[in-house]
Amino acid sequence: MSHAHGPPPEEVIRRRDAERAQPEHRDMEPAVGRRGEPGRWRHGPGDDVAGARPRWADARWSFLYDKGTRYAREALGDGRVRAAARRARGGKEVTVPVSGPVINAAVWTWEVPLYFWFGGIATGSSFAALACDVAGDHRSAAVARKLTLAAILPGAPLLILDLGRPLRFLHMMRIFKVRSPMSMGAWCLSAFSGAAGAAVTADLLGRPRLARALGVPTAVLGTYLGSYTGVLLASTAVPVWNRSRSFLPPIFICTGAAGGAAANRLVLAALGVPSGHPTREGLGVVETAAMAAELALSAVNERRLGSLGDALEHGRPGTLLRLAKWGVRAGLASRLAGRRGGPQVQHVASVLFLLAGLAFRFAWVGAGRTSAADDEAVALTARQSSS
Repeated sequence: MSHAHGPPPEEVIRRRDAERAQPEHRDMEPAVGRRGEPGRWRHGPGDDVAGARPRWADARWSFLYDKGTRYAREALGDGRVRAAARRARGGKEVTVPVSGPVINAAVWTWEVPLYFWFGGIATGSSFAALACDVAGDHRSAAVARKLTLAAILPGAPLLILDLGRPLRFLHMMRIFKVRSPMSMGAWCLSAFSGAAGAAVTADLLGRPRLARALGVPTAVLGTYLGSYTGVLLASTAVPVWNRSRSFLPPIFICTGAAGGAAANRLVLAALGVPSGHPTREGLGVVETAAMAAELALSAVNERRLGSLGDALEHGRPGTLLRLAKWGVRAGLASRLAGRRGGPQVQHVASVLFLLAGLAFRFAWVGAGRTSAADDEAVALTARQSSS
């Protein structure tokens, strides 16, 4: 209610206290309208809001979910927010003490790296069989197909031993997940084994054309079988595996191709194929080139890993990796000296390449357990993946 002789005393006191609290000569007049009433304002040409399109096109709900708006791309792409935060910290990254365990290490035992090794030999042998057929050496191709089947047969038993129960392996065949390396690997192992077995059966039944035709899908499936093990390791949160995702598949393919070529070369020599035979010489070239490529890829990958590669340098995995590298170097030296030392030196090179491939598998699996126990490395990998 208004007072008969002016504003009520409470209003007079409130205005007087407000005037005393304000600095002198400060203009308190509202910019729009009069004091105590809503301002009347209309959108003008110079009143655009920074970062927003007309009609609030970038303020739709999709920004919260699909992040597909132009505003989101501009805000995340320039890196100015991150740079400002780093400057506020004096150029230093945030170091937060990590208390673990953050992740659990894989419980794989000797069965898994041994399965990786046999699978790699089977893969390389399927490549050798196809190459021999293309070159016209069908006798060596038939030997390679038999070796492919012999190398892949231990795969399922080794996986069952690792899983602990045979039914667990059968349960893996109940689902088909394209985005799961483990699911696709189980199906590829079954398809590869079936194709290799059918090719060998065709050879035994005297159907060479059918056997050669079945060698093509076997080699195609072998491409996935030889690389999926590296994809399987890299798809985990283990730092040394995760940060090697661009190199593990080709590394495993190289060692697999070398192992298959070396095993076929030794078998052909045992079956009486003479020294200097084109197939024996070609297999020697393949295994040498593949192991040299693996050595180069490993060196580049370890340099990229930085401190995350400590798991590959210390402990039992580091010892196995050093033995594998020295085995490759000794095999390369033996192969280069084999032209003077005779075929026995060439056989030594093939055996060294096979043993080096086995040591590589055990080293990588063991390094994963060591890396998973490094909580700081796990946290660093998570930050790098999210940035």
